[in-house]
Amino acid sequence: MLTRGDDFPLHQTSEPIAFAGTDRNFYDRYFFNGYSPDGSVFFAAAMGFYPQLGIADASFCVILNGIQYNLRASRRSGGERLNLSVGPITLDIDIPLQVLTLHISPNDGPVEGKLRFMGRHFPIEEPRFTRRNGTRLFMDYTRMTQNGSWSGWLSVDGERVELGDGWSGTRDRSWGVRPVGASEPQPPPEGNFNQFFWLWTPCNFKDRSLFFHSNDDGAGNPWNRRGVVARDSENSKNGTQQHFADADFAIQWVPGTRRIARMTADLGHGCTLTLTPSGPVFAMSGLGYTHPVWGHGLDHGPDLAVAHDTLAEAERGWGTPLAIHIQALVTAEFVDGGTAHRGIGVLEQLFVGPHVPTGLTGPMDPAP
Repeated sequence: MLTRGDDFPLHQTSEPIAFAGTDRNFYDRYFFNGYSPDGSVFFAAAMGFYPQLGIADASFCVILNGIQYNLRASRRSGGERLNLSVGPITLDIDIPLQVLTLHISPNDGPVEGKLRFMGRHFPIEEPRFTRRNGTRLFMDYTRMTQNGSWSGWLSVDGERVELGDGWSGTRDRSWGVRPVGASEPQPPPEGNFNQFFWLWTPCNFKDRSLFFHSNDDGAGNPWNRRGVVARDSENSKNGTQQHFADADFAIQWVPGTRRIARMTADLGHGCTLTLTPSGPVFAMSGLGYTHPVWGHGLDHGPDLAVAHDTLAEAERGWGTPLAIHIQALVTAEFVDGGTAHRGIGVLEQLFVGPHVPTGLTGPMDPAP
């Protein structure tokens, strides 16, 4: 099966590009978020390709005036991996690793726009994520992450929003293996999914970006953790990166929830990070994460499927099934050798099962 990708030097196996060369859970995905300087507007977007399932899907969400507007689309891909368009959502790679543009074409929902992302630094390659559930490979993927600035415009339910100075955010690219499509009917009996602890904290400061993430087991041992500071550079390849492999963190919970009220991280070498939620909470289900109908890679039939809905603030509160996995807008303080830098970022949170150091017990019991 030959496709447009076969005319580019992209092959990783002896097969045509249409065949991923690995198991059915292979995926290749784009993610974006962005926010206004005052935090009053927050948006996110994603586009995923699932070659072994023959599916491509995309989504765009924005929070304005307390309401999260969700636009989702899905189509069958026929093995074509260079068609970066799913219904009304299109992605242009203007300058690889530097500039990308999102187009949200007019549709029967309330959201449209054109948004351009410009990277502040060369993308960061996070440590490879590899995790097994019993005898079954659960995750094995690579992700690159990049902060940047946004320009362009949005129209939300008839209200036009211009993106200009101070609009910032993050994008990432990840590819590899993680659960996609319909649930497996018979997972390994000793490896059912019953514990997952995930923190991800991309932050924007005046002249630098900071990233911290941690995947922990139930005892609190990290199986993937890293902190990185990347300084701005006009020639992004010449930017400097400082990596922290032995970072640690502490959490204060909102009482009676699994939502973070404050997080501090000791990165080492005299560097600390403090994050305090200060803006809207974004439900990642808008992008398909944990969504029962629009989960990643699900088949919606032979024709293009497009849907849109909204989530009010109360529907994104703790205990709501569609808001288990969230990103919270935060104010950030980074202290480097006694010098404090203040900025803005997001704190992504997904906590299932126990985590001894932070006091979490049970499948979804609230923090003490």
